[in-house]
Amino acid sequence: MNRILEKRQLSADVFRMKIEAPLIAEERQAGQFLILQVDRDMGERIPLTIANADAAEGFIEIIFQAVGATTQKLSRKEAGESIEAVLGPLGTPTLIEKKDGPVVCVGGGIGVAPMHPIVKAHKEIGNRVITIMGARNKDLLIMEEEMKALSDELIICTDDGSYGRKDLVTVPLKELCESETPPAEVVAIGPPIMMKFCAETTRPYKVHTMVSLNTIMVDGTGMCGGCRVSVGGETKFVCVDGPEFDGHKVDFDNMMLRLKSYKEEEAHRCRLDKAAEDLEAK
Repeated sequence: MNRILEKRQLSADVFRMKIEAPLIAEERQAGQFLILQVDRDMGERIPLTIANADAAEGFIEIIFQAVGATTQKLSRKEAGESIEAVLGPLGTPTLIEKKDGPVVCVGGGIGVAPMHPIVKAHKEIGNRVITIMGARNKDLLIMEEEMKALSDELIICTDDGSYGRKDLVTVPLKELCESETPPAEVVAIGPPIMMKFCAETTRPYKVHTMVSLNTIMVDGTGMCGGCRVSVGGETKFVCVDGPEFDGHKVDFDNMMLRLKSYKEEEAHRCRLDKAAEDLEAK
C-alpha cells in the first residue's frame, strides 16, 4: 500500500496528493502515468498522470478531478491514509529533443498537471518553452506559479475572461504559428475536444503536434484492449503505445465516442456510493 503524505484541495472538485512511492519516483520520466486502485475489494483501476516526483524524497504527486465514483472516493482520503495499489511508471516517455524553435505546450484544465513534467524536461534540455494554459474561469486554473517559473513565456486564457485573455487556447496557438518564430513542436494535453482543435489549428502550418490521450483503461499492459484508439488508420493501445501520439493522425471523434461507453454505469455507481455514505452517516 502507498501512504498519502499530503493532500490539498485546489478547487471545488480538484485535488492534489503527494503519495509515498520511492520506486516510481526514481524511475518515472516525463509523460508517463500510473494506474491506481483505491480499495482492495470492488476497486476500479484508473489511470492518472504523474504531475511531479522527487526521487530523493521518495514521493510522487497526482492532481485529479473528482468526477467519477473512484476519483470521488480518492478525494475523500486524507493524509496518513493509504491507497491500496499504485502501479507505475507506465507508458512511453515523452520524446525530449533539442529544438531550433520554441516548443509550445498547451494545457487545458487538469491537463496542466501532466504538462508540468514535460515543460520541465524541455527546459532542462535547453529548449525555449511557451506555455498556454486554459480554463473555464480563474478558480479552475492550477499550477500557475510552477508553470510560470519553468516557461519562457506564459499565456493564460479563460473562457469567461475572469483572468488572462478571454480566448480559447487555440487563438494564441494560431498567433504563434503565424509569428516570425513559429513553434518547432506543439504538445497539447487536456479535454479531447481541446486537443482535437489544437491539432486542427496547427495542421495548416505543418507544425508537429503531440497529444496525450487519457482513454478508458483496465490493466495498463495492453492485454485488455480497452484503451484502443485509431491513429493514422491503425489500432494503437494508449497504455503501451502511448499515451502520446501525433495529433494530426488521431481519430478524435471515435475516441470521444468510446469515452462515453460507460457513462450510465458510472452514474449508477456514484449513486450507490452516495447512498452507502448517507446510510453510514446515519
